[in-house]
Parts: sequence; structure tokens; C-alpha cells
Amino acid sequence: MPRYKLTLEYDGAGYIGWQRQPGSRSVQQEIATALFKFCGEEIDVVGAGRTDAGVHATHQAAHIELGKDHDPFQVMQGINFYLFQDERNRIAVIDAQRAADDFHARFSATRRYYLYRIVNRRARLGLEAGRAWQIVEPLDCDAMQEAANFLIGHHDFTSFRDSACQAKSPMKTLDHLEVKRAGEEVHITAHSRSFLHHQVRIMVGTLALVGKGKWKPADVRKALEARDRAKAGLTAPPEGLYLVGVEY
Repeated sequence: MPRYKLTLEYDGAGYIGWQRQPGSRSVQQEIATALFKFCGEEIDVVGAGRTDAGVHATHQAAHIELGKDHDPFQVMQGINFYLFQDERNRIAVIDAQRAADDFHARFSATRRYYLYRIVNRRARLGLEAGRAWQIVEPLDCDAMQEAANFLIGHHDFTSFRDSACQAKSPMKTLDHLEVKRAGEEVHITAHSRSFLHHQVRIMVGTLALVGKGKWKPADVRKALEARDRAKAGLTAPPEGLYLVGVEY
């Protein structure tokens, strides 16, 4: 059966997340529904990452297998045509390619890239409401980066792992964690082969404490070494998080 790699973008608001759940709108289910209308087949849509409710994507990856050959451009156009028959959908296939038979969107991935957007201003959000986390207190990005450096590398990330995380081990290698100011926004980028459930959002919530001056950078190292979720900061809201790339 021909296999295709899809690249997707979506606004996570209004969906229960990537993974389908009975009685709820999910990104995975909406794509599967569009595929059924396109080719008349029940297709399993396998994503590179299971983004949570409210989390966005600019370059999510997925793979599908179809019963017969289709031109990749026709696959992209066909899925998008049926997706946008439902005006509620904010999902688009932005690229489709034929893939090797052994390509797997989740298990073949070698690195995932996330961006977290904070709007650091007192004025309320208009256009960016639902697409960024607003923090009104001034943030010290240099202190946040100093704290972030303690998290880079191979560690036990129990303190930055949601209690519902199903990963077999809390050990992960964080390749990159950078804090940069872009005008009134603060961008936090994180790169790793894989992440624990809510890991990026908990790291961001913890770094925000440092940025506000409530924690010192070294307190983040103490939280990491404690291996205790209660010792880290809050879980940042989902609307600021974007899956921006998957490398194979």
C-alpha cells in the first residue's frame, strides 16, 4: 500500500488535541474524516507527536497508507477540500510526499522542535488571544536563559513531567533550550528527540518564575535534582505552545 508523509498546520483551539477521543473533536479525527470523503477508506492517521488541547502546530508530521496510488498534490488538495467543508476546521495539509514503506511519522523522527510564545506586556491581547501566554510582569530573559542552561543535556526530568505521563522512563536528552526576546514577545525554543508529557510547558512555567524574579536561576537546578513534580513551577497554558518542526 502506498505510504504518504503529510506536513500539517493547525490552530489547536477548539480541538481536544491531536489524538482522537470518542465524542470529541480531535485533529487526527478531522483528518481521518476528510480522508474517508476523499478516498472512501478508513485511514489511520499517525502523527509525529500528540499535541494537547489548545496546542498549535506549524509543521506537524503524519503518515497515512492509501489503498491505491494518488499524486501527492491531489492527496493534499483532496484532504484540504474536505477539511474546509466544515467551517470550524483550522487544519491544513501544507505538503504531501510519497514515503518509504518503512517510514513512521512517530518512530522515525530524530528530533522535534517546539516554540513557546509569551507576550510580555500589560495591554490585553487582541489578535494574539489564544495564541500566546500573556505575562504582564517584566521578564528578565538573561536570568531565564541562565536557568534554562541547567536543563540542557541528559537528565531525569521527573520534576518536569506531568503526573499522567505514560513514558516508561523520565530520562530525556534536551539538546537545546533558548530564551530570546523579540520586541514585546519572549520566545522559548526547545529541541529534543522526544519529550515527556507537558515537559515543555512545565519548563516554561518554571522559567517564568525566574524571569519574574521569584526564583533564582540556581533554583531551577535544585528543582531538576529534586526529581519531584511539586518542586518545579506551574504548567504554562497550552495556547503559547507550537510544534514547529520534526526532523527525520
